[in-house]
Amino acid sequence: MTLICIEEHAIDQPIADAAGPVLAREAPYLRMQSSSSSPVRPGPGRRTAVDMPEAIRLGTDLGQERIDRMDEHGIDMQIVSWTSPIQLVPGDQAIGLCRAANDRLSKAVAARPGRLQGLAALPWQQPTAAVDELDRAVTDLGLRGVLILGRPGTGFLDDPVYQPVLDRIAALRVPLYVHPFYPVPQVQQAYYAGFADKVSAELSLGGWGWHHEAGIHVLRLILAGVFERLPHLQVISGHWGEMVPFYLSRLDDVLSPGDTGLSRTITETYRSNVWVTPSGMFHRPQFDFIRTVLGLDRLIWSVDYPFLHLDGTREFLDDLDLTAGEREKITHRNAEHLFRLNDA
Repeated sequence: MTLICIEEHAIDQPIADAAGPVLAREAPYLRMQSSSSSPVRPGPGRRTAVDMPEAIRLGTDLGQERIDRMDEHGIDMQIVSWTSPIQLVPGDQAIGLCRAANDRLSKAVAARPGRLQGLAALPWQQPTAAVDELDRAVTDLGLRGVLILGRPGTGFLDDPVYQPVLDRIAALRVPLYVHPFYPVPQVQQAYYAGFADKVSAELSLGGWGWHHEAGIHVLRLILAGVFERLPHLQVISGHWGEMVPFYLSRLDDVLSPGDTGLSRTITETYRSNVWVTPSGMFHRPQFDFIRTVLGLDRLIWSVDYPFLHLDGTREFLDDLDLTAGEREKITHRNAEHLFRLNDA
């Protein structure tokens, strides 16, 4: 069984350092994320989440240690993306830092093209520069798509200022991974504050808040008509779709095409333009629900390395009641199709 995992991350320390002052001001609780005092339990038979200092150490590596860990757990390829918030970097530094990070990822891919591929980071705070860097990253460096970590600025990607970037992503026929990040400070204070510091932090982030943020991001793209205008634009949503698939029928009931002005229902748009990954949340009821609601043609595997251990990845897949063809779809064929991995 060939296994390609597509939400696997790297950390660029220069970007993280440059974004640090904004993070300290808007989300100081991030420092409490995934500490050993409150471990995440991704599923039966798997170890807890990786402590953040160790995850950062592992994430900075794009070389042999990463490959060794993949080999240990039977992962044939990772599609690697930066989880460093380039959009929070001061504008005069963003382009240079973004280019350097994409160059570094491209070099790692070139060294091991059969094991690693990559998603570009873009300087979202400068949309014109983002289009230029997208072209360079995809056409010159050979990266396979784009990942956005949270919001591109104060709003979301449905803001018309980002239309040229989305236009170009669609024209290049590469996917956009919409990854979660912290909620806006006003939302965090109103919805998640008031508990013990650790509880508020995790509720704001991986426990609930940032999944809700990423789900809203995808819904806004649908409701703004982005996929009507750009039918070839393909978006990836992790963590089993960041809550959205579980409410698609409700959304259709409440927001019909007569309300939205769209030509299709929200579910129809979702099924044609959104792909879902588990992001290491290996829970059988969620898999069964996604298989029923979306089908296996829209599911691609992922582990969320280095923030979760790789333990149990193949074991979970082996235990699923799948035909050989279905297993091939979710473990590698869907990824090969979406990322055009077999193109010369």
